[in-house]
Amino acid sequence: MKKRFLKTRPVCKVTFELPSKAINGASKVALVGEFNSWDTESTLMKRRKDGSYSITIDLPANREYQFKYLIDNGRWENDWNADKYLPNATGDSENSVVIV
Repeated sequence: MKKRFLKTRPVCKVTFELPSKAINGASKVALVGEFNSWDTESTLMKRRKDGSYSITIDLPANREYQFKYLIDNGRWENDWNADKYLPNATGDSENSVVIV
C-alpha cells in the first residue's frame, strides 16, 4: 500500500496492491470497504503484467478505513501491508485498516 498526501486538499491518494502470489490465478479482484459502502462491484482492481492487481483511489485524510479484497467473488483476503487489523462485524475474521 502506498500513500501520497496532497498539499492542496485534505486528501490522500492511496494505491492498494495485491501481489500475484495472493491472487492464485484469479480473474477478478475488487477493493471493498467503508469508503465504498462495502460495494463488491464499484472498485474493481486492474491486473498488472506481473499478475498482481492494483488501484489508486482518493480518500479524505485524517480517518481510518476498514477494507478487504474480494477475489473472484468468493474469497476474501486482507492486505498484507495494512496499517492495522480490526475484528469484523461478524467476528469470524479481521478487516484490514488503512490510516490516512
